[in-house]
Amino acid sequence: MLKTITKAALAATFAFSASAGFAQVNLTSNAAGAGTAGALSATSLVENAAARGIANIQMKDGQTGTKYVMALAEGKIDLASGPFILPFLMAKAAGPYSNLEKDAAKELGHSIQMLYPYTFSIFTMYAYDAKGVSGWEDLKGMKVLNGPPRGTAALNSRSLIQLFTGLKSEEDYDTVTVNWSQMPSAIIDGTVDAAVIPAMFPGPRVTQASAAGAMTMFSMPKEQFEAPATQKFLNKPGSTPFIVPLAQIKAAMGDGWTVVSEDDMFRGKAVPGGDLVNKSMDEELAYQLTKSHIENLDKIKAMAPFMATLNFGDVSEQANGLCGANIVKFHPGAVRAWEEAGHALPDCAKP
Repeated sequence: MLKTITKAALAATFAFSASAGFAQVNLTSNAAGAGTAGALSATSLVENAAARGIANIQMKDGQTGTKYVMALAEGKIDLASGPFILPFLMAKAAGPYSNLEKDAAKELGHSIQMLYPYTFSIFTMYAYDAKGVSGWEDLKGMKVLNGPPRGTAALNSRSLIQLFTGLKSEEDYDTVTVNWSQMPSAIIDGTVDAAVIPAMFPGPRVTQASAAGAMTMFSMPKEQFEAPATQKFLNKPGSTPFIVPLAQIKAAMGDGWTVVSEDDMFRGKAVPGGDLVNKSMDEELAYQLTKSHIENLDKIKAMAPFMATLNFGDVSEQANGLCGANIVKFHPGAVRAWEEAGHALPDCAKP
């Protein structure tokens, strides 16, 4: 069905060919950029499902989330790594799905369920030390990388800057937008002075940029972060507040990075999501796939330095922005696997 299989998925398929030969089903999976949390999680599922003879999964990464989440809702693919905001927008016929008929959109959005949640990335601010940035207020008059030209990332970036500083895009600073793949170059070559974009600790994008010079990452200001307006923004569909010990981020970022906060905690805006399926997936298959994930959590967290900071294995409402306006619920098979493993799921996130 798929013309191109990623190298990682192809390697996994052949590495486990002996056990995969008696796999129950053939499945297709899509994920975003290689090396991201979503792509690594999807790759892990390819390997674990094959090793256990659950399924042969052909994975295609580097894909566009808005498109493949739609394909999942339509039943054209079986698995997708995606943020929770996309099914929400789909069900509302909003944003990238505004061309959908409303009743059809609602049905499509509610056709998506999850096997397990995790955090895709965290909005934060960082810059080269040579740029002289000492905090969020210093963005005034600077060229700031806000995200790609399309999508919600740039809008979120501008909103965060305004919430924390009162600075407005194009009035108080120059906004710069480039495609995700071009962002490290824009930072390295001086096209921008600072970046307010999603990151991982340390993800491929920040690692590439920091190779060119010492950098500093800034926690979101505590007082503004805790303000009602900011909390309302941070808890809207598709996002959650991110608060972890500062020492954890410092340890993850390592040499070449300074991480600044006014206290011993680091604050950011998380983008929650998970590995998603169509609700029509067989209950036993969803159970087996989820069980293979749960029993390999330690290996998944060790796949890259940042994976341990992204809430893998945490199924709580708070960490993942579950319930409320978030329409994505656990698949019945996933519920069985998590509860069998001793995890309590929020009742509001059960189907």
